[in-house]
Amino acid sequence: MYTAHPDRYADLPYRRSGRSGLKLPVLSLGLWHNFGPDRPVETQRAILRRAFDLGITHFDLANNYGPPPGAAESALGEALKADFTPYRDELVISTKAGYLMWPGPYGEWGSRKSVLSSLDQSLTRMGLDHVDIFYSHRFDPETPLEETMGALHSAVQQGKALYVGVSNYSAEQTREAARILGELGTPLLIHQPRYSMLDRRPEDQGLLDTLDELRVGSIVYSPLEQGLLTGRYLDGIPEDSRAASDSPFLKSDAVTEDLVGRLRALNEIAASRGQTLAQMALAWVLRGGRVTSALVGASSTKQLEDSVGAIRSLEFNEDDMARIDAVVQT
Repeated sequence: MYTAHPDRYADLPYRRSGRSGLKLPVLSLGLWHNFGPDRPVETQRAILRRAFDLGITHFDLANNYGPPPGAAESALGEALKADFTPYRDELVISTKAGYLMWPGPYGEWGSRKSVLSSLDQSLTRMGLDHVDIFYSHRFDPETPLEETMGALHSAVQQGKALYVGVSNYSAEQTREAARILGELGTPLLIHQPRYSMLDRRPEDQGLLDTLDELRVGSIVYSPLEQGLLTGRYLDGIPEDSRAASDSPFLKSDAVTEDLVGRLRALNEIAASRGQTLAQMALAWVLRGGRVTSALVGASSTKQLEDSVGAIRSLEFNEDDMARIDAVVQT
């Protein structure tokens, strides 16, 4: 029988999500990879337990996380039943709808039919009566935004979600989504964009400025750029790495000699700060408080513990920032 660590709230900082009453840990556990039938169940459960013991109370999913689609939610459902039933009210559990989940015209995108059917399926897989945050996973160019946001609002009205968010929306789309939701009476809580030292589109395209203006929270995914910023690629492509597999998320031809040289330079900067490259990459997205939380994946408890070590140094001086920018932007 799992008993949570009594000091689980002692170290990890929490930040308020926008203008809401909800606080999230600065690091949240993403179940995008590493949770499915291709991974040992005990390893998955050990990661979840260790995350909670370290103060990571937010577990982030989507309907299609796996593989196969739905597997991550099913895995979490089993873990919740086995380990976390007494702690449900201490957890923030989020899921999403929008990417392909089942065949036919209602298995993806943003129609009311698709969004609400997906949520019902997600709740069944996880054995829950509600999630804490429910997202529209991507903007649907063929469905009126009023319909997609109306479905999120309905999820709250039906008691199946406490808060709602969007992911992969542009600044303009986010602004319009926030307006619609505000008129319905269900505020937009949070946006989940991709953001890292190597992918600065939320800065360059004005999304972070828009979220600041709207007072909407943000939780960023891929802050380690699909593993590139973990230090695994400092000597090229390891045989057991994501880039060496057939993963659609990181192709081997993306790991060029120029990129490896940049990663080595970033690793030297991290070492000068007393951090691993992964720790510095996480600290970088969290610097200054603009980002509410950063999503981390983990294939082991050791990897998770290394990520949590980032909280020991979340600030950057001007010299550090200039050195990082010189490496990334030249």
